[in-house]
Amino acid sequence: MGLMDELMADLRAETAELDAMIQGLDATAWELPTPAEGWAVRDQISHLAWFDDAATVSVTDPERFRAALPAFLARGHAGVDELAAASRDLPAASVHDWFRAARARSLEAFARLEPGTRPPWYGPDMSAASFVTARLMETWAHGQDVADALGVARTPTARLRHVATLGVRAMPYGFAIRGLPAPARPVRVELTAPDGSPWSAGPEGAEDTVEGTMLDFCLLVVQRRHLADTSLKVRGTTAETWTAVAQAFAGPPGGGRAPLRSAITPSGISQGNT
Repeated sequence: MGLMDELMADLRAETAELDAMIQGLDATAWELPTPAEGWAVRDQISHLAWFDDAATVSVTDPERFRAALPAFLARGHAGVDELAAASRDLPAASVHDWFRAARARSLEAFARLEPGTRPPWYGPDMSAASFVTARLMETWAHGQDVADALGVARTPTARLRHVATLGVRAMPYGFAIRGLPAPARPVRVELTAPDGSPWSAGPEGAEDTVEGTMLDFCLLVVQRRHLADTSLKVRGTTAETWTAVAQAFAGPPGGGRAPLRSAITPSGISQGNT
């Protein structure tokens, strides 16, 4: 199986897992607050649907996507919140149908991508493989918000290797989007995958290191957990700076999440930005 085939299969599997989690939810559950401040379960799903449609446009009509990009980026986080608000009058069933249809359209478009294609997105243009990986990462990350809202404990899967890979490759972006100097030194990342096998990235012998479970690392780089709420061990100034600004997703700097122990709301959910 080639890399694109592997990524497409894993994206379909991640999609199926999220779809199963929201299948059959009643109206009250769709309105449950998630850890992203001001966002309910419905907002997480409409967000994925909207950006799946955007991904389809990026792949099938990149010039149209590029033409609309500056205005959207100028809105920053406000633009993302406005998209969520614009969909709140839709019945929950319609949001679910939208997500299923938008994801199907995007998968069909991705299946026709040539390996050398570089679709535009909300950060730098990406390779076809990175583009599909980014949609898998977003699905998993927003799926975590839904799981937290519903009180569902998800079982980590081997698909996390894609999120971890993207998180490592996005290290320079986390610095650049905040106007920080490029990372001064390389960082070695050594993780334990869900099946117990070792996974690593970065040069052996690097003085700066990040060690721990793949799950904790992925939760950190998609900004779903604060470093203090993980078991990650960080050594070195560059690694310490990176873990404070790590961002596997495109767009403006994410606000991250406050430590759970100091940011518990009456509902028991930690508040933070998307």
